[in-house]
Amino acid sequence: MRSQVLQETAVRYFLEVVKTGSIKDAALRLNVAPSAVSRQVARLESELDTLLFERRARGMIPNAAGELLAAHAKRTQQDIERVSGDISALRGLRNGHVRVISTEGFAFDFIPTLIAQFREKYTGIQFHLEVCPQNEVARQVRDGEADVGITLSAVPEPGINQALRHPSPVLAVMANDHPLAGQRQLSLAQVVAYPLALPPKNSSVRQLLDISCSRQGLHYNVAMTSNHADALVSFVSTGGGNGSIAFYGELSLRTRLQRQSLVAIALRDREMNERYLEVQTRASRVLPDAGRAFVQFLTDAIRTGG
Repeated sequence: MRSQVLQETAVRYFLEVVKTGSIKDAALRLNVAPSAVSRQVARLESELDTLLFERRARGMIPNAAGELLAAHAKRTQQDIERVSGDISALRGLRNGHVRVISTEGFAFDFIPTLIAQFREKYTGIQFHLEVCPQNEVARQVRDGEADVGITLSAVPEPGINQALRHPSPVLAVMANDHPLAGQRQLSLAQVVAYPLALPPKNSSVRQLLDISCSRQGLHYNVAMTSNHADALVSFVSTGGGNGSIAFYGELSLRTRLQRQSLVAIALRDREMNERYLEVQTRASRVLPDAGRAFVQFLTDAIRTGG
């Protein structure tokens, strides 16, 4: 076996096939011909004298040897990034790259605002922000596809370090002139008297709402549903027809609340307060200095409400 092959293009192409599950999709992401990807994978298998994938009708799945190589390759990439970051730190954190993955609610306003504030001090740090479903955040952090994850979680995830676990209760969101806008706290019994703007049934907010309403024997009317959380907030901020109400967390609304463009009111109901925001990193990984600095900046901002 020639160990040099593990440092070359072949490994990068191999990892893309692992990620996408097919030669064709990997080629599209790499912007090369499928034959080029196929050749590089075949080269790896020849050099290592073993098959790395199970070829199936619906795609390619890494076998035991493939999983071992993928884990090694990801650790190697992360070690290179960490050393590069440490070298950058000697120059005063002048450059670096941070990959952030988040659920949609935090990605519209909260995280971009914090990234902009962070870059006012560290102008050389580049960011990539990706939005994905809640159940994908921990997986991508664990697999090394992202440095920092921001998500809502009910239970700890294996292989994940919780840099911060912070209460993130669900608030009732409505227009400034809504009949309930002057209340300091509300019950769901009061809220469901008005039409609701809701996310899909598989969302954490909808599940908490349904559990709480079921326990109390409450029923609600839906004015609008959307898988885009900001669309729901925009809908209710204009009145939403007949005083519609949506549900959101404070961090996701922070800028709008500061501008007083809508009202968000706490709920008394137990289930609507049993939700936590997590800032996640991989448990076995030491982040480069740029990543560590942003995690500290992010957690401080959440704790202090800054």
